[in-house]
Amino acid sequence: MSKPLITALAQFAAATAGRNMTKAAYVAVGVGVLSMVLLTDNRANEASGWVSGLLWTCLAYFVFEWLVRLRHMARTGRLALYMSSSAGIVDAIGALAVPVALVLGVEPKTAWLLSVLWVLKVVPGIPGLRQLRRVLVLESGPLVSVLVIFLMVVFLASVAEYFLERDVQPQTFGSVPAALWWAVVTLTTTGYGDVVPVTPLGRIVAALVMISGLGVFGLWTGILATGFAAETRRDNFLKTWESVSKVPFFAALGPAAIADVTHMLRTMELPARTMIIRKGAQGDCMYFIAAGEVEVDLPGKKVQLGEGAFFGEMALLGNNLRGANVSTTKVSRLLVLDLVDFRVLMARHPDLAETIDAEAKRRALENK
Repeated sequence: MSKPLITALAQFAAATAGRNMTKAAYVAVGVGVLSMVLLTDNRANEASGWVSGLLWTCLAYFVFEWLVRLRHMARTGRLALYMSSSAGIVDAIGALAVPVALVLGVEPKTAWLLSVLWVLKVVPGIPGLRQLRRVLVLESGPLVSVLVIFLMVVFLASVAEYFLERDVQPQTFGSVPAALWWAVVTLTTTGYGDVVPVTPLGRIVAALVMISGLGVFGLWTGILATGFAAETRRDNFLKTWESVSKVPFFAALGPAAIADVTHMLRTMELPARTMIIRKGAQGDCMYFIAAGEVEVDLPGKKVQLGEGAFFGEMALLGNNLRGANVSTTKVSRLLVLDLVDFRVLMARHPDLAETIDAEAKRRALENK
């Protein structure tokens, strides 16, 4: 076996040993699930041979992936932790579910339906899933309260419709369990129409249940939306705090002052060669460079400003018009302070105001 091939296989095994999904794993999941779907289509019987081949290939990959991770975790002393983790359990199910079903004598076409469990492997890579889990945990109390309301309305409505409709429609409302189907369908505003009250009082109850359904799901939506908004603000605050703390200009500030500044600043991620400020434009904010570099195009010269520097303050201290073009020279992260927040910040922190004013005067002299 050639050395480049051995190196490539070693790199592939090292990437597979990690707990994150690789590109090959994403392809295997996609091909495997699609092949399982095709296998259930009777019109694809002529191609069942190569479809089965694809399924066996994907299964072989997931078995290989699982064995590589078991070996890696055993060598690092984390085998028990891996096997009891959600990732380890999903990997084991992906590798063993179909073979175990076939060994137990399950019909192959039915056994391969278990390959749908392979989609669980992509769950950790879904962006925002951790945020969703945190929102569900933090808002579990209100969510459970609304669920209790939902169950109460379902039960009360089913009992009411059973009482009102049992003599008129004994086949559909002949028992409370039978009426529960109608209550769930109505409260979720699905409205299949297979079971419909016909008495006047029954229809009034149905109208109240439909209105209650809108309210219940509106509450759930509002709780989740508020939770996501709070988590987004929290994440943005933490990211901005990290960027602010790295700017030397704010290094002397205490935690309370940094928190105050963080609430005012917003973050911009810009690619290289992006125009930030145009000469002659109205100035309504200033910028701090958290990472990267910008170029200031002054008459007769160009000045580079790096991490920790700030610019754009001249338009906020005096003439509101921008005095030069400013653009990024590399990928940069900027912290933006708007005019209103600039004035509030200067009033709260006179030392920052003095530093910015001194820097502005120094640059004004250099630009003459």
